[in-house]
Formats: sequence, structure tokens, C-alpha cells
Amino acid sequence: MRHRKKINHLGRTSSHRKAMLANMATSLIMHKRIKTTVAKAKALRMYVEPLINRSKDDTTHSRRIVFSYLQNKEAVSELFREISQKVAGRPGGYTRILKLGNRLGDAAEMCYIELVDYNENMLSAKGAAADDKKKTTRRSRTRKKEESAVAASKPAEVKAETSATEAEKSEE
Repeated sequence: MRHRKKINHLGRTSSHRKAMLANMATSLIMHKRIKTTVAKAKALRMYVEPLINRSKDDTTHSRRIVFSYLQNKEAVSELFREISQKVAGRPGGYTRILKLGNRLGDAAEMCYIELVDYNENMLSAKGAAADDKKKTTRRSRTRKKEESAVAASKPAEVKAETSATEAEKSEE
């Protein structure tokens, strides 16, 4: 039984898995989006999100720890220079998995894994949707009934007031 065993071994030895995840993390950092299988993407998400979180604190110690995982100088400098600036206000959830369907050859589930703050299409759609959406307050149905009853009684009072003001004008 696999109770409490968090890591997916992906059918590989430990050294092969570590090298593969390091290469995939480097590609994700450099290209901002990669196409892979869903199982590898979920394993990569668990691997790369702590590294992105560590990049928020730009110290020599943090850079050395991230370099020990990635083993790529350009990827580390990209992560600390650009990506950490974009995700500074985000409390987590730096990656997004978009499922694509099955691969033709072996029917493996394919997906894109991408950095959340770099998908311009979704960011522009989200901004447009926020502009279109009108802010409303939720109220219970009983309150609406009471308000409609009050609104129904108001026009009668308003009509009475307008007829009284018209009568005063006609007297003058």
C-alpha cells in the first residue's frame, strides 16, 4: 500500500527522476510554459514551486540552494531576476496545469504546465471580465420581498403627495 507516500516515482530511478525534474524545471523557468504528461507536470509542480518561493528572498544562501536543485546558472539568474519580481505578491500557486487530451501514440494524458503570471491571454481575459462584472451584494430572498412591499406602497404615497402639491398650485 502507498499510504502517506507523496512522491510519484514516474517509473524511473532516483537519479534519473532528479535529473529529469531539474531539466524540466529549467525549461519551465526559461520558456514559461512546457508541454508534458499530466503525471510529470504534477511531479514538476511539487518540485518547482518551493524553488520559486525561495527566490522571493534574494540572498546568496537562497541562490546556492536553488542552484543545487537546478544546476543551471542562466535559469537561476532568470528565476531570481524576473520571475521573483512578478510573483512577489502571490502567496503560492505559481504554476497552472492546462489539460490538452490524450497523445496519439500511447494515449498518455497531455497538458501544458505554465507559470501563472506569464499567460497574457488569461491575464487580459481576467482583467476584461473584472471590468465587465458589476459589484453586487448578496441578500436573502425574504429581504427582497420586504423591499418590494415597501416599494409598492411608496408609489401610492408619492401619488398622494403629488396630487396634494398640484391642488395647492391650482389654488394659487
